[in-house]
Amino acid sequence: MTRNGSWKIGLLFSTSGVTSIIEQSQLNGALLAIDEINAMGGIKGSPLEPVSYDPGSIVPRYGELAERLIIEDKVNVIFGCYMSSSRKEVLPVVERRNALFFYPTLYEGFEYSPNVIYGGACPNQNSVPLANYLMSAFGKRIFFVGSDYIYPYESNRVMRNVLRQGGGEVVGERYFDLETCSDGFDDVIKDIMDVRPDAIFSTIVGQSCIEFYRSYHAAGGDGRICPIASLTTNEGEINAIGARASVGHITAAPYFRSISSVANRRFLKAYEQKFGSTIDVTSCCEAAYSQVHLFATALEETGEMDTDCLREALLGASFDAPQGQIKIDPDNNHTYLQSRIATVNEDGEFVIDLKVRRAIKPDPYLVFPAIHDWSFHTQKVSAGGGRGGGRHA
Repeated sequence: MTRNGSWKIGLLFSTSGVTSIIEQSQLNGALLAIDEINAMGGIKGSPLEPVSYDPGSIVPRYGELAERLIIEDKVNVIFGCYMSSSRKEVLPVVERRNALFFYPTLYEGFEYSPNVIYGGACPNQNSVPLANYLMSAFGKRIFFVGSDYIYPYESNRVMRNVLRQGGGEVVGERYFDLETCSDGFDDVIKDIMDVRPDAIFSTIVGQSCIEFYRSYHAAGGDGRICPIASLTTNEGEINAIGARASVGHITAAPYFRSISSVANRRFLKAYEQKFGSTIDVTSCCEAAYSQVHLFATALEETGEMDTDCLREALLGASFDAPQGQIKIDPDNNHTYLQSRIATVNEDGEFVIDLKVRRAIKPDPYLVFPAIHDWSFHTQKVSAGGGRGGGRHA
């Protein structure tokens, strides 16, 4: 606790640069949770005090600013990062300084640190169900496109293995700079049109994601015939892409803004009251919001900011999140999450096609078999405006 009687926490999300479209929503989710906690009297009568920096989407800055938060600002709990490359910059800093880092983003898996609480989906919670869904609903010939950094390469490696186990194949694979503009995708879109895959798996992020979807649509690509399927494309990006260019495309995630539940309606109402709109609410925003609440519960229990004490209180902790009940797995510091697959309808809104009946235990190393008969674990969700007929399973 600081001298003025508040609990200081660090926020490390970019509000400028190529990944700001998603990191701004993560920052908003964290700030909303802080407001809610403080409105209820804070933790043991003292408020949470955020210390926030903008790394500008520049990868080395995340590590530098994490060091600054810990050394200069005397903060030992940090929430932040979207890209895996930025997480990799922060990781050695928090391990060396024994700080606690909350990472509210889906990622490629195959990592564990006692100093990190992983709040986003790992491959068994999103890649595996998406691969199975694509092969059953569209076909087994998949074309990969991604941004040129750690997460897309590793995510595609996992997806390729899952597809192969199910008899699928990768018919093309291309990577692009994070600042690629629309005409930079001309060649790969021509390749896609020539190869005619059953679906496209995209790990393109940031502004270039918007450019890719628009370019695909302009070239005659139709998501209702050959969808772009993603783990990263979210509501904010779909809004920027536009409904006409987005219809039929697919995302797998724990959370969608369209979820009908008391917890989600409460969350969206509070978010709109604070920020004026819910247009940019995403799965990563919801994860940041939920992680702050999980941290607050642990701090209430421990009454101190000691990393080891907080970790002990966090492992096994649960929260009634907007997506549904979540829990931190004491085996690996990852989070039990819901799993959903949704399609963009003609109004530009995600309509949930499939969802798991209960939160999925995180398996970051894919120890368990990757291919499941998901018909035993999912239920079809009836909702107006979704795709009908065709090749659906």
